[in-house]
Amino acid sequence: MHQAFGFTFALGVWGFEQWVHLPPPWMALVLLAAVLLGILHPGLRWLLILALGFGWAWFYTAQQLRADLPDSLARQSLWVEGRIASLPVPVGEGERFIFAVERTQGIPGGELGFKGRVRLSCYRDCPQLLVGERWRIRVSLKPRHGSLNPGGFDYERWLFEQGIVATGYVSGKPAWQRLGDGAGRYWLHRLRQRLAERLAKTIPDRPELGLIQALTLGERSGLDPELWEVFARTGTSHLIAISGLHVGLIAGLVFWLARRLWSLNMHLTLWLSAPRAAALIAFVAALIYAALAGFAIPIQRALIMLAVVLGAVFWQRALRPMQALALALVGVLLWDPLSILSIGFWLSFGAVGVLLFALAYRLPGEPVWLRLTRAQWAVALGLMPLLVGFFDRVSLIAPLVNLIAVPLFGLLILPAVLITTLLGLLGLIWPLHWVAEGLGWCLKALEWFATLPWAMMEFPERPLWAWVAAWGGVGLLLGPPGLPGRWLGVVLLLPLAVLEPKRPAWGEVWLSLLDVGQGLAVVVETAEGILVYDTGPAQAGGFDAGGTIVAPFLRARGIGRIDRLVISHADQDHAGGGRGLLARLPAQVILSGEPERLGLAGARPCLAGEVWHWSGVEFRFLHPKHPGFGGNNASCVLAIRTADQAILIPGDVDRQVEGELAPQLGPLKVLIAGHHGSKHSTSERLLAATRPEWVLFSSGYANRFEFPAREVRARLAARGISNLNTATAGTIRFKLGPQGWIEPPAGYRQQAARIWTHRPAE
Repeated sequence: MHQAFGFTFALGVWGFEQWVHLPPPWMALVLLAAVLLGILHPGLRWLLILALGFGWAWFYTAQQLRADLPDSLARQSLWVEGRIASLPVPVGEGERFIFAVERTQGIPGGELGFKGRVRLSCYRDCPQLLVGERWRIRVSLKPRHGSLNPGGFDYERWLFEQGIVATGYVSGKPAWQRLGDGAGRYWLHRLRQRLAERLAKTIPDRPELGLIQALTLGERSGLDPELWEVFARTGTSHLIAISGLHVGLIAGLVFWLARRLWSLNMHLTLWLSAPRAAALIAFVAALIYAALAGFAIPIQRALIMLAVVLGAVFWQRALRPMQALALALVGVLLWDPLSILSIGFWLSFGAVGVLLFALAYRLPGEPVWLRLTRAQWAVALGLMPLLVGFFDRVSLIAPLVNLIAVPLFGLLILPAVLITTLLGLLGLIWPLHWVAEGLGWCLKALEWFATLPWAMMEFPERPLWAWVAAWGGVGLLLGPPGLPGRWLGVVLLLPLAVLEPKRPAWGEVWLSLLDVGQGLAVVVETAEGILVYDTGPAQAGGFDAGGTIVAPFLRARGIGRIDRLVISHADQDHAGGGRGLLARLPAQVILSGEPERLGLAGARPCLAGEVWHWSGVEFRFLHPKHPGFGGNNASCVLAIRTADQAILIPGDVDRQVEGELAPQLGPLKVLIAGHHGSKHSTSERLLAATRPEWVLFSSGYANRFEFPAREVRARLAARGISNLNTATAGTIRFKLGPQGWIEPPAGYRQQAARIWTHRPAE
């Protein structure tokens, strides 16, 4: 197969996944015409391959979407029957696991016909769950849905890629009914679960346990967010998540060892040549390691790539490196076209492609240290545009750290972990303790590197032309020696490094109501200062909106410091993300209605009458009048005014406080609904006094409180007030100007929509 055809097929798959909706039926005729043209005219063969890639992705994706949970079943209590399909992982005081639903019934009864893989959480009183067991569980589900914010992680995309059609939690009593042990075809998963439990008993209460489980079983739930931040800052995350690197290292080591040992026996070499035997043994070793890691999607990709390379060795076929890459690319996408949505897919194929491109013209005979240095430089530079695009930041010390870490990891750490884990399972535990001790020293070294102030460079959002220029610059810099105009590569990379996002002009207010689920987080930008009002919720299991939603949004906007952080009150849905946010960005001033309950150094009370001005924009606290308030009514009520336009952020205060504030309020352009749309806030008196043009809700999709309340919606409808909800719109952004203009609020969910994006009904 010509290598260009492989990349053309991938382009067809990628092109399909850029559609916002499934293509109309007439597109099938266009694909058929392209196929016929490609068959009849050899010069248009690329059109045939492109159409086949597009069509295969269309067929596969349509099958996935057909299994989605309907919105009408969201929040309903259901009985589901099926199997535990993954290792249960600890989350706070409960567990999370994948459940393969085979049958669904409503309550009190009735078949509903829903089937598919769902991600369930059990928060308390969880029974012991074994992979493969059949259960009947009472659950509350919602369709595949996640927060959508600029700069944030697309959770819906990840769920879609994993084949998960819904998420939910175990609810009601009785909730569990065991139907069978289901050993059979789930024996491998059951074995992995026993290995995880045995490891936990062998080296309990050690921080290295999570790392050993990640390297042996692919289970990363034991790694805390702080440790992931260390890996990100040092550019070593790829060493922790089992991927093509791990499978390749195991296969490479086994191939080298098997070839040498096989060559020592003349009879064996006469029966089968050493390279062919080594290729077969190496693939079996990689297959066993992949099974131990649970055949996760990145492992499947790595096995297909490895099968192509080792298959060429076994069958003694001459295969050029780029041909092997193209063939592996097609193999992976034929197996699972949704792989193209994975960050790991782009980074793994990108790294191999960059190395082949950058090192193809180098002379043989270079010292090993020089080849390793060139390889690290090529990967760091070649993947930089991808890393910036996916994560908005790049580790500057990654080439230096990986120059040491990759050989150390491949030749010593990974083999040692696997061998001592096996010995520990056989009863010999002291080698595993020694390896754990060594891993602890390695982690300390990485933590030291991560503390360097120049370890990481962050990039705000960039225009499309800057990305195109960056790829051109990378191509020039990694091109063959003597290529004319290579210095232009540095010039083409400059826009990516120096461009800054647009900022508000004097007197303008840019407000972003972030999609943090059932919580609140608002970012207000002016020409002179940045204000963050509330930080969203935090949950058991390591998630906090401050670190995973608010901070990435600010980073995407090129904001590195918060001038004023206002945490309305101490409830978790408003203050939970505070620590996570402050761990990533400093705040000059911290204000709150309940500063003593936050536990944040330097926090002081917000009090009515406090006023400050930034570039012609007035910020004024209207409540509380004294520090004696508690709970929801302790919320800082903030009014923002530019020219004759105003915004009100009331936190969670109830209608009594709203009534007391109403006489001093004038007309509003925008009102952020109090208490996420509770019927006890956004009262008729407040609406009559302020006559807002827009009311914005910050609530979670299918939340258990059923916010925003029907009563509040009815009040808005009666007055003809436009409204938007982060649950259905994602981040809501709008701008106010000093001359009285307003750029109407826009939802990020519509702007960023793709085929997999959930489009919930209002």
